[in-house]
Amino acid sequence: MFHFGGRKVKQITVRGIPPDIEKRIRKEAQQKKVSINKALLSILHKSAGRPQTAKKILFHDLDHLSGVWKKEEAEAFAKALAYQRTVDEDLWKRKES
Repeated sequence: MFHFGGRKVKQITVRGIPPDIEKRIRKEAQQKKVSINKALLSILHKSAGRPQTAKKILFHDLDHLSGVWKKEEAEAFAKALAYQRTVDEDLWKRKES
């Protein structure tokens, strides 16, 4: 069992999938440009008559860090970032052999 979107969900292993069903799942995945797992879940939702709702997953594990910097700390960070983003032209000049 693992967590997805704040809820516990179960995993199931399916064996003995007939070739025509496998082909259908792979085709769905390719058409939707999603993983085999997501394609299979989509097919299962459709066959169960249960529409698949796309819920945005929000994570809150870093919330305690939001807004804790002082103005000076934020400015120092922005300055350090600006320095890191500059290009040293001498390093990028092509050396002639």
